[in-house]
Amino acid sequence: MPDPVWVVGAGGLLGTGVVDEFRRRGHDILTSRVPWARPQEAKAVLHDDALQLAARAAGQPWIIAWCAGAGVTGSSQQDLDTELEVFGSALASIAKALHGPGHALGRMFLASSAGGVYAGSPCPPFTEASPVHPLAPYGVAKLAAERLTADFAAASETSVLIGRIANLYGPGQNLAKPQGLISVLVKAHLTGQPASVYVSLDTLRDYLYIDDAARLVADSIDRLAGPDVASGSAIIKILATQRADTIGALVGACRMVFKQRPRIVLGASPHAKVQAHDLRMKSVVWPELDRRTFTPLAVGIDATVRDMAGRRNRDGRL
Repeated sequence: MPDPVWVVGAGGLLGTGVVDEFRRRGHDILTSRVPWARPQEAKAVLHDDALQLAARAAGQPWIIAWCAGAGVTGSSQQDLDTELEVFGSALASIAKALHGPGHALGRMFLASSAGGVYAGSPCPPFTEASPVHPLAPYGVAKLAAERLTADFAAASETSVLIGRIANLYGPGQNLAKPQGLISVLVKAHLTGQPASVYVSLDTLRDYLYIDDAARLVADSIDRLAGPDVASGSAIIKILATQRADTIGALVGACRMVFKQRPRIVLGASPHAKVQAHDLRMKSVVWPELDRRTFTPLAVGIDATVRDMAGRRNRDGRL
C-alpha cells in the first residue's frame, strides 16, 4: 500500500492540487480544517492530526506535505511570527507522535517561496546555490521556516524536501489574498473593474500552473525515497517552469484568451519596493524531474477564467 499522506493546508491552491495528485496515485489522504486565525486551537488540531497520521501509518513509512501559509508579501510581522510559532509547534508534535520505537521514518515536504527568498538576490537566473536575500518580512519568515524544517530533519532523521515555488496560479486560488496577478487580471475581466499593476511591464516572473506544481511536488517527494538520499537530509529544490515571462507578455496572453484587452491601471504601492524586477529560475537539483511538458500560459489562463466564471455563476460573486 502507498504511504499515508497528511496534507496540511489542503484547502489552499497548492494543497488542493497536491491532495488530488496523491489521490490519483492511490494514497490514503489525511486532511483537516485548521483554525489558523486562532493559534492555540490550530496547535491543538495539528497535534491531533499528527497522532492520527501515526495511527494510520501503524509503524509504516508516512508522508507530510506542508502546503499551508497564509502570509503574503504585505503581511504584518506579528502575523508572520504567529504563523511561524504555529509551524514550530506542529513540528514538535510531529516529532513526538511519529518518531521513536515502533515508528518508521517518513518524508516531509515544505512549501517555500522562491520569490520571497530571492527577491533581493543578484545575478538571475537563480539556482538552489544562489545567495538568498529577502526584501520583505515575508521572505525572512520563509527562510526561518526552512531552517526550522532542516533542524527537524536532522533531529528526527526525516528526509525533507524544501520546495521554493515560483509564481503559482490556476483554478481555486483564494481571491481574498492580495497575490496572484493572473487571478487579479481574470477577476478584472469578469467583473469589468480595472486591475491595478504596481510593477513595470518588463518585470519577469515564472508562472507555474497548479497541476504542474502538484505533480512536481509528488514526484519530488517520491525522489526523497531514493537510495542516494540519507535519512535526515533537507533538500532544497526550486519548483518552476524555468521559463520567465514579462508582465507585458502575460497581459498579451490574457488578451488572447479574453478576446479583448485586459483592464489594467498602472499605479504605485509601498509593496513595489520589495518586488524583484527579474525572478528567472533555474533548478540544478534533481534536474531530471524538470524534463516535462509544462502547461502553456494561455491554456492555464483559460482554465482559470473558466473556474472563476463558474464560481461567479454558482455564488453570485467573486
